[in-house]
Amino acid sequence: MPFLPPVIRMRLLALIAMMVILGAISPALSATDVRVSGSTTVLPLASVCAESFNSEQSDYRVTVTGGGTGVGITDLGEGRSDIAMASREVTDTERSKYETSDRKFNEILVGYDGIVVAVSTEIYDAGVRTLTKEQVKMIYAGEISNWKELGGPDRQIYAIARRAGSGTRDTFNEIIMGSKEAETPGVSTEVADNSEMKTAIKGSDKAIGYLGYSYVTDGTVKGVALDGVEPTVDNIKSGKYPLARKLYFYTLGEPSPGAKAFIEFVLSSRGQGLAEKAGYITI
Repeated sequence: MPFLPPVIRMRLLALIAMMVILGAISPALSATDVRVSGSTTVLPLASVCAESFNSEQSDYRVTVTGGGTGVGITDLGEGRSDIAMASREVTDTERSKYETSDRKFNEILVGYDGIVVAVSTEIYDAGVRTLTKEQVKMIYAGEISNWKELGGPDRQIYAIARRAGSGTRDTFNEIIMGSKEAETPGVSTEVADNSEMKTAIKGSDKAIGYLGYSYVTDGTVKGVALDGVEPTVDNIKSGKYPLARKLYFYTLGEPSPGAKAFIEFVLSSRGQGLAEKAGYITI
């Protein structure tokens, strides 16, 4: 290298170093974003898969946010997301709002789930370990208000429900209450997602609520049998458990290359293995 004044040499070395750094980070900067939003029941599954997917390739960067099934479908329909996570099927209203002659919802089964009816540890330990659908309906309708009516302690029942827009709420209301739009005057508190539901049940000594199967696998809240059927993997996958359901990804029209790649990863043996470790029931 010809002689260069020290100042020029230092500037040249700094420029070379900067080029090396930019070269190292440019793949991350050039990665295409893939946005996934919706059901908080599906969210942990998508998140654990996104973490591995992002670390194993550099073409796409998947970001995952919750908000509920209704939010995910709206985000997808209005172009804010590439994939909607859903714990129920798309409704006729949503189809009429967002589908066109050449853009239809594509439904992808990504796992199975059970909406587990769960109670506070104190209630479970006091002997309330199985309920009928009719008893749960009466609790949420305000017709049963004390645990002693169900063989438990003399405590007022603290019933917790999900907020409107939740696919979990829709399924629970449809199967237990008889209609998605059913009134539930027995409810004391509504929560935004499964995590809040779990926290509310754990924080009380007299609560009942409902949440996705993956949120009860650590045993910190107690799932009860429903009509004598335990919420086990086999009972949920076979449909024997009354609140068994399917979990979905949705795209609108042909998925983008990034969305397609991520969906394929989730459905692969690698993705399904990650889902199983996260507490999900695989397809």
